[in-house]
Amino acid sequence: MLEMHPIDCPYCGETIDVLIDGSIRSQRYIEDCQVCCRPIMLSVRVDEEGAAQVSASAENDA
Repeated sequence: MLEMHPIDCPYCGETIDVLIDGSIRSQRYIEDCQVCCRPIMLSVRVDEEGAAQVSASAENDA
């Protein structure tokens, strides 16, 4: 199950949508900002009800 989640880019501050795969309980990966093209480290945790908690940080802050 794929869902769009809004996040704020830690570099430029723009809100962008990222696609999250809710079938994976815990994941960590890098996705480039759609506005400034800098790498964002995304950490995703999906709870038992299927709600995703997404946090975004600068690549060097992770």
